[in-house]
Amino acid sequence: MLGYLSPISHWKQWIAAGMPASDDSTPFNKHSDMNRCRIDSPNGPLTLTIPVKKFERKSCPLSEVCISEHGDWRHKHWHALASTYFNSPYFEYYQDDFRPIYFGQQERLIDFNNQLNTLVAELLNVEALKRSAINGQLSTEQYYQVFAHKHSFIADLSIIDLLFNMGPEAILRLGPPPTPPQWGEER
Repeated sequence: MLGYLSPISHWKQWIAAGMPASDDSTPFNKHSDMNRCRIDSPNGPLTLTIPVKKFERKSCPLSEVCISEHGDWRHKHWHALASTYFNSPYFEYYQDDFRPIYFGQQERLIDFNNQLNTLVAELLNVEALKRSAINGQLSTEQYYQVFAHKHSFIADLSIIDLLFNMGPEAILRLGPPPTPPQWGEER
């Protein structure tokens, strides 16, 4: 299950598993990536955490986890993304797609995550990978990162790092390229 801008490795696993639908009855684990992501920054990896409201029971299904607006986190997360990726090749191209989600009115964590993950999947065109033969040989090569010259390449950051730095080529890091249809085949 994908969380808050999950790491690249989680996206690879999700794609390799056939992109299963989210199970919102899964118990929420506050130490998972459901409400936190790790991005690049000028000083190295930076973890962004979405605050959630406390729940009465010890275990709570993901469907019942509500976002807390404590600490103006939406503004802070957007500012962190914008200041980190402003000089990346594709942030300017994609920022208008992400901004409305960050400043939306989602009350549940799963709704916020689903909106982000749906957008990322569309921008990456993961449906093309679903139609191709995935053989588990997913690329683990390094890619361009804005701050690699300062602190070298950082592996397995949020999918947003790959998207903002590689744009449409990001899909090539998640699986084999889709095979073009043969003459006479349907797309």
